[in-house]
Amino acid sequence: MTSTAARPEARPARCALVRRAVVLTAVVLVLVLAGSVAAFAAPPAPAPAVAPDLKTVLDNIRNWIMGILALLATVFLSIGGVRYLIAGGEPGEVGKAKDSFRHAAWGYGLAALAPVVVEVLKQIVGVA
Repeated sequence: MTSTAARPEARPARCALVRRAVVLTAVVLVLVLAGSVAAFAAPPAPAPAVAPDLKTVLDNIRNWIMGILALLATVFLSIGGVRYLIAGGEPGEVGKAKDSFRHAAWGYGLAALAPVVVEVLKQIVGVA
């Protein structure tokens, strides 16, 4: 009977941990999004409306791919860190945090490989 009595006490503590994780994750996401909005809010430099050549277009694609992948990887890294801090030694939650770290590593790895992919694309298209 004592084990059933202990379960209702564990449930509010678990709900509090989940609530805290959701709040911290929301705060991290808001900060990341606020930083990205601030970066895009800068006044654009005067530039021609059309890219001068295909090489410039491919370089711009590379920069966008790297930026998006790095942003997503940073979000996964932040979520993993918050999950790890809130896990409290619970194996399932620690596993989820490690999965987030693994996904972040994949994102950073793909962001690092983006220039290689664009260079291969340049060779296929024939742009020097």
